[in-house]
Amino acid sequence: VGARSDSHMTFDHFEILRAIGKGSFGKVCIVQKNDTKKMYAMKYMNKQKCVERNEVRNVFKELQIMQGLEHPFLVNLWYSFQDEEDMFMVVDLLLGGDLRYHLQQNVRFQEDTVKLFICELALALDYLQSRRIIHRSVMEKNYLLTPIFLSGHVHITDFNIATILTKGMQVTTIAGTKPYMAPEMFNSTKPTGYSFAVDWWSLGITAYELLRGRRPYHIRSNTSPNEIAHVFRTATVMYPAAWSKEMVSLVKKLLEPNPEERFAQLKNIQDFPYLADINWDAVLQKRIMPGFIPTKGRLNCDPAFELEEMILESKPLHKKKKRLAKKEKDTNKSYSSQGCRLQKHLESLQRDFIVFNREKMRRHHNEIQENITLAQTKDPEEEDSQNNNL
Repeated sequence: VGARSDSHMTFDHFEILRAIGKGSFGKVCIVQKNDTKKMYAMKYMNKQKCVERNEVRNVFKELQIMQGLEHPFLVNLWYSFQDEEDMFMVVDLLLGGDLRYHLQQNVRFQEDTVKLFICELALALDYLQSRRIIHRSVMEKNYLLTPIFLSGHVHITDFNIATILTKGMQVTTIAGTKPYMAPEMFNSTKPTGYSFAVDWWSLGITAYELLRGRRPYHIRSNTSPNEIAHVFRTATVMYPAAWSKEMVSLVKKLLEPNPEERFAQLKNIQDFPYLADINWDAVLQKRIMPGFIPTKGRLNCDPAFELEEMILESKPLHKKKKRLAKKEKDTNKSYSSQGCRLQKHLESLQRDFIVFNREKMRRHHNEIQENITLAQTKDPEEEDSQNNNL
């Protein structure tokens, strides 16, 4: 448990070890918490860049969504805080690397491994669906593996374009990475929106890619929406003869163009004959071992991230403490009118950025449970006395 309350959690409570990745508007490094020596991944986003790129709303939405989540096959949030330069999210550290990295290393996943990954990810998507969340970025670079000593299970990360679905409504905003986006997101003739089924389509694309080493449709990030719609109308997906008929049938059900007929619920997966032998409790408890285990003794990530942070980054994270100390001494710095407006916006972020501490939440939950138990054992007269005091 953290030694300090969440309101006092700062960058100083962690030791920066090395950079391991970056996203659309954030970077990721390995950190160690000073008091517990526990290792985490720390995602950090420059506040000024977020303001300039109009990405503040996405950052807050990601934080809001992650605060309410905890699942064995998600990358869970532990702490959030900020300083005058950056906003920070401290999450589970998974050193097995993402699936895109392993595909780039020419790994070809065996059918049994992909079958287990589908089951693990189906449990995660079912959990998100129960929370009314559409991830919208279910793809191989957002699947992280646990390291060898934790047997290489798969976890979903990166909620920066996720959305919460209002009951009875559909989403119409186009968001995602084109090669993994479902056909209904490009349907210009019937713009009725989309729902949770888009994530299950993306799962089907990923399953195909893990088995074959390439995606089923020739769609790139620069392909126009009209071209993509044409591809879905005319292209035929090829399934290698080496795949089992059962796996082909399952992937076809995930890649069903009609979202009404697509496998888009956990029950669809669990009732499918190919998965009749699956012990779902054992899957949830991570007692079934994947056939692929990440390489021992490696970080399983591109070393260029560390070089970029050390050499090219103008404000490297490992020099932040010295930089902020020097900046604090400079009291005579003047701001242009534009700079003043930006400073006010950043100060607003400082007030509004939500501080999060999962460990403190658990302690608070336990205290509530204890109070409930105590209340149940008290006689009515004593309880009335306490209510009057309140």
